[in-house]
Amino acid sequence: MQAAAGGKKSFDISYLWKIFGGVLFVYLFLGFMVIPCLNTLTSVFTTTDAEGRTDPFAVIRFFFAGNMPSFLWNSLKLAVCLVVTVNVVGISIVLLTEYFDIKGARILRLGYMTTLIYSGVALVTGYQFLYDSNGMVTNWLMQSFPGMNRQWFSGFSAVLFTMTFACTSNHALFLRNAIRGIDYNTVEAARNMGAKPFTVLFRVVMPTLLPTLFSLTVMTFITGLCAMSAPTLLGYNSINPEIVRLAGSSATDESFPQARAALLSVILALFTMILLTVLNHYERKGHYLSVSKTKAKLVKQKIQNPVANVLAHVYAYVLFLIYMTPVVMIVVFSFQNWAAVRAKALNVSQWTLSNYFGVQDYAYTRSSGKVATRRGAISGVFANEKTVGGIRLSFVLSAIAAALACVIVVLAVNYIFKNRNKKRGRVVEACLLFPWLLPTILICYSFRIFFNNEVWYVFGQNLYYKENVRFLIIMAYTVVKLPFALRMIKAAFYAIDDELEDAAKNLGASPLVTFLRVKLPIVLPSVLAVFALNFNALFTEYDMGATFQKAEGTTYAMVIQSMCNEEGRDGMNMNASGRRCASTVFIMLVSGLILYLVYGVGARDLGERLEHRKKWKQRLARLTGKKQTA
Repeated sequence: MQAAAGGKKSFDISYLWKIFGGVLFVYLFLGFMVIPCLNTLTSVFTTTDAEGRTDPFAVIRFFFAGNMPSFLWNSLKLAVCLVVTVNVVGISIVLLTEYFDIKGARILRLGYMTTLIYSGVALVTGYQFLYDSNGMVTNWLMQSFPGMNRQWFSGFSAVLFTMTFACTSNHALFLRNAIRGIDYNTVEAARNMGAKPFTVLFRVVMPTLLPTLFSLTVMTFITGLCAMSAPTLLGYNSINPEIVRLAGSSATDESFPQARAALLSVILALFTMILLTVLNHYERKGHYLSVSKTKAKLVKQKIQNPVANVLAHVYAYVLFLIYMTPVVMIVVFSFQNWAAVRAKALNVSQWTLSNYFGVQDYAYTRSSGKVATRRGAISGVFANEKTVGGIRLSFVLSAIAAALACVIVVLAVNYIFKNRNKKRGRVVEACLLFPWLLPTILICYSFRIFFNNEVWYVFGQNLYYKENVRFLIIMAYTVVKLPFALRMIKAAFYAIDDELEDAAKNLGASPLVTFLRVKLPIVLPSVLAVFALNFNALFTEYDMGATFQKAEGTTYAMVIQSMCNEEGRDGMNMNASGRRCASTVFIMLVSGLILYLVYGVGARDLGERLEHRKKWKQRLARLTGKKQTA
């Protein structure tokens, strides 16, 4: 009787937890995904004219009469051109390091993958340091071509160049894995039949990469369409910067700015939905190439033609220089004094840590002729209150959001697999993929507009008011990262053998114990990898930070972006350029460390970890002179 009563109690508690989880999931899905976006959509058609009457087509008429189509065209042009340039460069770097036998491939690979440890505003900063009106390369070119335009690195060409090399990180990750999975037996068979090397490449190798390439193409197109940091910093009028500008405007400045921002956001959402629908249709068709049952590891192919071999090596190292030069220069100049950094003139006799630590005063002469002193005008990253505050805020917000996304997805995927043949499992998965249908700017703009009032849905709180905006940023970060986390973690759950769960049940383990002690340890490396990638992306995130820009929500990327805008004004913030270089180095160190801990240490299986621990024990024993016990 006691066992029966206990079983009934356990059943009731389990049932109540399911009810609570279901209600909470529906509440969060409707409140932080559906309702804010619907509010943005309806705001387009509820615009009032000067007399206060509702005019549902006012914004649409203004769209065709004004300059809004130019922003749409600029974004489309950038997206289309990026598809070409990113694929050319991305495929090149993978083939040069993984398929062809190129000397120094390991070094080249490290250079090509630097975009994994710094991106967004930090990456654009690196290119500006070289190519802007006072950049090192620009100053060097001015010596040879005095009549050239110093503003040459701006607008469309500058954005296209910068984003071409910034967006190849996906190729370096996913296309590299795809080409490593090619069966060498198919390549060898084609060569034995007399096919030339490049014929094998285009007829045998490339068809196996088409599914990955198609996905990367769609991702690149969406990235170009929704670009934010590069167009903003390099002066290119595209959709996202215009949405952010309109979001901060008022009706006294221009005609219905909020509704225009909403319309541009909806247009972006329509493009994104169409592209993802096409991608899903293509994936369902299953364009894959069958391979032999016993796969052979791909062997790098030598380029037999001497001229082609030399050209390939030259091309590989030119790309390497393009990737590495901004990184090297940023690191070097982060140890130069403020005057050398602002002048972009390297002085090997003067090395300093002032861009990282310490505070100095700055004396200058005013227009009246009097000498004035600004206390603490020269300060390092870790000695500047705003910078440290931005680092602390971004670190906390990014860590919480990345962890929250992983926790939500792990629990949801466990539920999805338990109900894989039921409709409710598919519904939960569709809800988590819903943010992928919407551009990031639409989600953030919808949050800003909808929650900038005392909203009944969140118990009358204004989530955009003062420190509340930090909670809103966390929710936006989490929502945006849910689809990526779902795709990656769901793939890891496929590696769990159903027999393990059955064995745990037979031993009397509860579903919770089975999940914690059987399933979670298996998928933990993938979960940590997703956490690392999401954290790195959010830590230097610019697009959402610009949308939610407030004094209480100024993230690290926004601090970096504003450094040089205020540099030198009235003798204040004199070494903003140097501090920005040091900030970029700090970002690379943090991102690189997290990737190493997850992919280097965390990706080891149990045998590798035990072997690594044994080696460290042996080294420690040799250093201490103690004999190692069995």
